[in-house]
Amino acid sequence: MKRLRTFGWLVWFWAGSLLAWEPFVVEDVRIRGLQRVAAGTVFNYLPVKPGETLDEKKAAAAIRALFKTGFFKDVRLAREGNVLVIEVVERPSIAAIKIVGNQDIKTEDLTKALESVGLAEGRIFNRRLLEKIESELRRQYFSHGKYGVKIKTEVTPITHNRVAILIKIAEGKVAKIKRINIVGNRAFDDDTLLDQFELGTTGWLSFYTKNDQYSKQKLAADLERLRSFYMDRGYLKFEIESTQVAITPDKRDIYITINVREGDVYRLESVRLTGKLIVPPHELTALLKLGPGEVFSRKAATESIDAITKRLGDEGYLFANVNMVPEIDEAKKTVKLTFFVDPGRRVYVRRIHIKGNSRTQDEVVRREMRQMEAALAQSTKIEQSKQRIQRLGYFKEVNVETPQVPGAEDLIDLNFSVTEQPSGNLSAGIGFSQVQGLIFNASVSQTNFLGTGKQVSFEFNNSQVSTIYRVNLYDPYFTLDGIGAGFHVSYRSIDADNANIANYTTNTLAAGLSGGIPMSEWDRLNANMDFSRTELKTSGDTSDEILDFIEQHGETYGVMTLGMTWVHDTRDKAVFPTRGGRHSLSLLGSLPFVDLEYYKIRARGRYFFPWTRDLIFSLHGDFAYGDGYGGTDELPFFEHFFAGGVKSVRGFRQNTLGPRDSNNNPFGGNVKLVGGAELFFPVPFLSEEFSSAFRMGVFFDAGNVFKDSLKPGDLRYSAGISAQWLSPFGPLEVSLAQPLNAKSQDDEQVFQFSFGAGF
Repeated sequence: MKRLRTFGWLVWFWAGSLLAWEPFVVEDVRIRGLQRVAAGTVFNYLPVKPGETLDEKKAAAAIRALFKTGFFKDVRLAREGNVLVIEVVERPSIAAIKIVGNQDIKTEDLTKALESVGLAEGRIFNRRLLEKIESELRRQYFSHGKYGVKIKTEVTPITHNRVAILIKIAEGKVAKIKRINIVGNRAFDDDTLLDQFELGTTGWLSFYTKNDQYSKQKLAADLERLRSFYMDRGYLKFEIESTQVAITPDKRDIYITINVREGDVYRLESVRLTGKLIVPPHELTALLKLGPGEVFSRKAATESIDAITKRLGDEGYLFANVNMVPEIDEAKKTVKLTFFVDPGRRVYVRRIHIKGNSRTQDEVVRREMRQMEAALAQSTKIEQSKQRIQRLGYFKEVNVETPQVPGAEDLIDLNFSVTEQPSGNLSAGIGFSQVQGLIFNASVSQTNFLGTGKQVSFEFNNSQVSTIYRVNLYDPYFTLDGIGAGFHVSYRSIDADNANIANYTTNTLAAGLSGGIPMSEWDRLNANMDFSRTELKTSGDTSDEILDFIEQHGETYGVMTLGMTWVHDTRDKAVFPTRGGRHSLSLLGSLPFVDLEYYKIRARGRYFFPWTRDLIFSLHGDFAYGDGYGGTDELPFFEHFFAGGVKSVRGFRQNTLGPRDSNNNPFGGNVKLVGGAELFFPVPFLSEEFSSAFRMGVFFDAGNVFKDSLKPGDLRYSAGISAQWLSPFGPLEVSLAQPLNAKSQDDEQVFQFSFGAGF
């Protein structure tokens, strides 16, 4: 108020001084005192122009206009003949802003907050901004639960009419929620209601969840969850009457009190549909999630509206509007629920536009489309098109818009915008695995070769366990119908002894053809035919079982195998999925009359459930069985299944579970059963910028391998914690596991990791 009075007095004084002058015609305007502000900028704001008459009213307006710009701390008007002279003193500019004492909030984030209120290096300094500065910084810290923050600003004048600003912050301690009281609840106890809240009192996980730190936004979300809880259980007139948030004088404890009025439970007397239904009524009725006699549920009503809207969208009515109107009978405590359906206009797709695909060819994206141009617009097909593009793995973000075509109410365009991400990998380096030891590798792979969608890879891998050379080419759209075809050539040498298996070495030269046929949006049938020649080498301490096999079948084997795999994949993304699953069933067998006749059957699956926004629950299982036929009595030992270690039963050394040979080395088996559950969560205290490349989990594993038949009593169990990192040098997986029922012959290994091997 004092500043306003001073400003008003200045305007009155200088305008009043012109009263001694007779109004005059301004022949010219001159400005004195400018340093950084351009004269043209002043003239733009000045309401007086040469040739106009200057009087008391215009003089006051000129002073007000120049002060209002914020550029000047002093403005004076003078007359030299018929020349108007404007003398100004510029406000200082901000040369530097330094923030000290902040730990909880990054300097970069605080700087952005200050810019939002007009404080930044190079801008004009105005002392009135200091109050805004402190207010904005306090707001930032309050949102982090630090209500005891102290902020002090120091302004130091420096040369050339500039100032340096120092902001000192004493953050203080985070205020914790001491108690949340709910008053007025009768139907449900406090514990049940507070389970709906994200906020809460301090618990053993609060260091990670920060649920004990008050936030106005979090409380608003919790109150909405509380309202939904009641309204989904029939309390149609539930109300939150008031909310009080109190903080103790020392700014360390917060008490929250919520006053509610539950009201009565209402049941549905009738549910009906009206309006222009378009779709047969019995089809829409089947989509309703609630019916007469049931307790009213807002969630069920909303899901019904969504289902009806989606069904109409599949008939071309993308902009259908469904409104729910309840008719309440207070005496009976019942509700007559009416859904009014307005389908709007039926729309067609005029054009499909794709932008952002700087490397990927348009054809590669368009062949994933299920919604066609010049066809009826269908919401399911549009969503399927988006999902299929996302699952290509070429784009980190896919968005779609459906703008109406100007002048045509029944036409829309589909605008897909994508953001490319690297789809190739060029690497040469060193990795380490507890199983394979030091790994030397070099590979070139491109899943989107030259933007065509073809997959090309060249690989070299060398470790204590294996030496692998492999060339692979696969075209997922060998035909326009999505039939894939490819081939591969490889050489593989495996030293089983170094992989914790029996003492032998295999050298295999192989070549093969592969193909795939899409069976549905989520299903694919893959087939492969391989030709291989395997040479088996033994040593002086090779086990009796291997020597018996060699005596019967020799040391060199030529085999031709045929395989088929059905894959059902509904994951939302390939890396760190959050929902959906991937399941496969495969059959592999060698053809009759080759050196070794055998077959393998394998069923694998993994499913992901979004438990909360940050918690992902996963179940997985792997069952396999193999045997010989014809002239081969059993499954060749080097085709055995193994269990134990990362990606199997953690806590047990890699490949060591199950039967052993005469030398007490792990020998594997022809029956395998492995499964488990895992709860994934973000890495604590990691910023969102890096969280997409990291995740942690707690797990329970179970499994083993068996000879001839499954024996559930011999299953091994373990539990522990895991961490995964998609590092720039390759994926890293680490686990700490505790075996729960290890036997004396088992090889335990609590800490396990693998670097440079895929997830």
